[in-house]
Amino acid sequence: MNQTKYKICKLNEVAWFQEGPGVRKSQFRTSGVKLLNVGNICDRELVLDKTSIYVSEEEAYGKYKHFLVDEGDLLIASSGIKVDYFDKKITFARKEHLPLCMNTSTIRFKVLDKTQLDIHYLRHFLASRYFTKQVQFHITGSAQLNFGPSHLNKMTMILPPLEEQKKIAKILDKADEIRAKKKLANDKLDEFLKSTFISMFGDTVVNPKKWNIEPLNQYIDFMTSGSRGWAKYYSEQGEIFIRIGNVRNAELDLSDIQYVNAPNNKEAERTKVKTNDLLISITADLGRTAVIDEATAMKGAYINQHLCLVRLKDANPVYIAHYMQNEFCKRQIKQLDQVGVKSGLNFEAIKNLKIIVPPIEQQNKFAQIVEKVEAQKQKNEQVIEQMDNLFNSLSQKAFKGDL
Repeated sequence: MNQTKYKICKLNEVAWFQEGPGVRKSQFRTSGVKLLNVGNICDRELVLDKTSIYVSEEEAYGKYKHFLVDEGDLLIASSGIKVDYFDKKITFARKEHLPLCMNTSTIRFKVLDKTQLDIHYLRHFLASRYFTKQVQFHITGSAQLNFGPSHLNKMTMILPPLEEQKKIAKILDKADEIRAKKKLANDKLDEFLKSTFISMFGDTVVNPKKWNIEPLNQYIDFMTSGSRGWAKYYSEQGEIFIRIGNVRNAELDLSDIQYVNAPNNKEAERTKVKTNDLLISITADLGRTAVIDEATAMKGAYINQHLCLVRLKDANPVYIAHYMQNEFCKRQIKQLDQVGVKSGLNFEAIKNLKIIVPPIEQQNKFAQIVEKVEAQKQKNEQVIEQMDNLFNSLSQKAFKGDL
């Protein structure tokens, strides 16, 4: 590419953009036309079943008709997004997503002149550091991106000739495609584990194998909750402070880590994890689970107050973690949830959870399968990380004219 052909222009000179209206809670409906929310744009896809908020057809095709999404619109989330994850909050609207109505904190883009700007190039430009650095500058450097059309009107973009835009988009799309395939492979591995669990243990609601059902308390050797007020110990490096976001779907997700320099006291000793500890979320999204692996325990890690640590005896923690993600246990958690100002589970509720108890040999066999699947997923994650790095490198070169 010849960088001399590149020009800098105002974003609003080549693209039209519009933020959704501020639809009030009183206008929300359970049917009608789906409202687009920030949570619907995740990992570069539009996932509409993540929310159940609608606006009436009368309002959608009346006062909000100018906010109805068109096929091919480029959509972004524009509020409460961490800078490092903004590239995952960009996607296209497809025909199967419609009808769909814009809502606040979401913005759609259209190209003003297709002979000047390629929409796929625009998508990659919005995901670039060139764009997010501008956003941070105009919103005074916040760690989270909260912006709207008034900020976008101040933005500039790098505009190569149209054919080079298409070439850049094609190269970056290819890197994105490889990354997406590995993620899909991991999703299929997750589905495999779910089907394997049912195959080995049956539907937990029905308990077709007629195994004993016993309170979890019979298998608890030690239980504690995490530490409060540890923000003062946060650091750029050190040991891991496990938060509720790190615990999901019976596995530990350490893609977003907070480090701490832990104090030398009894509280730290009490909340430090060991290999095979079972973690359970006890506030907000109740009943998330994960099991501490040897590598995490060796590095050193502690839990915060939104998690409960359970050390088991005569039961495999991997089996229990996956069991708690099944319907029978989820129903119990919903019933045991403390009704009040905040959603939560106390120790008694956890101890009273009814657990289907197959022979320990069966539990261990399932845990071995999980270990093999997790190893494959880890390999895929490494490829995804490599592709992320390649993608970022290619993006930087592309917007400097070095591809």
